[in-house]
Amino acid sequence: MAAITASMVAELRARTDAPMMECKKALTEAEGDLTRAEEILRVKLGNKAGKAASRITAEGVVAAAVVGGAGALIEVNCETDFVSKNDAFLAFVNALAGLVAEKNPADVDALSALPLSQEGFGPTVEDVRKGLIGKIGENMTIRRFKRYEGGKLVSYLHGTRIGVMVEFDGDDVAAKDVAMHVAAMKPAALSSAEVPAELVAKERKIAEEKAAESGKPADIVAKMVEGSVQKFLKEVSLLDQVFVKAADGKQTVAAMLKDKATAVKSFTLYVVGEGIEKKVDDFAAEVAAQKAAAEAAAAAKNA
Repeated sequence: MAAITASMVAELRARTDAPMMECKKALTEAEGDLTRAEEILRVKLGNKAGKAASRITAEGVVAAAVVGGAGALIEVNCETDFVSKNDAFLAFVNALAGLVAEKNPADVDALSALPLSQEGFGPTVEDVRKGLIGKIGENMTIRRFKRYEGGKLVSYLHGTRIGVMVEFDGDDVAAKDVAMHVAAMKPAALSSAEVPAELVAKERKIAEEKAAESGKPADIVAKMVEGSVQKFLKEVSLLDQVFVKAADGKQTVAAMLKDKATAVKSFTLYVVGEGIEKKVDDFAAEVAAQKAAAEAAAAAKNA
């Protein structure tokens, strides 16, 4: 059997970026053949990615990129906040944002099939994702992205967990202020007419239940419900919201934009993990379950 030297391990690690012990194991299995060891590691990293795929990814980062006349906002998730600060993970997400802006993939599957390199060759996005899973040991998923092209764009990132992209005509500073406003106030739509129907229906149902408890006549109840719904629409519509930087505390976003001769065409807001049900570990319950399983196994053995 070939002797596995430290320099061989170091070379394989440089090629694959895999953990040192995994490199040593692969070289031992390959009897010192670096090429074969690299193949073994790729298989193992792929298997590791497969095992991780069922784990919930509710942490992560949002990244933005504007390349020429195109821009992209993307959310990539991982399992823990610790990994969301990993330099390799952050570099991967930022590279993806630029790739979406430049290559215009149709969906996440199409993005995953693209070479990550801007030159158009080398490992695909999916290859790199699996490699990172193998290196870091956590599941990672590309959740969603939004691409814009043809208009003026501005982006705003609040840390790495909240990202906004705004498509607009007019003043750059006003548009940037709107992006910051969106990050702070989280509107559901640009205007009242664009608020998703399911949100309006949910709010109307709540308003009806509250109004019914008042015991007032039906016509009054109907007005109360409609008033509540209209108030809700103003609260969640970007143009109707009070601008966060309004000096008088009353100026709406629409009024501010009019003053600046600026029009917002659309916007996208991503908040990391929004809508993903996080797994809450109950350590006591887990221990109890393990104990019960051990007792059951012991009882079955003694029976």
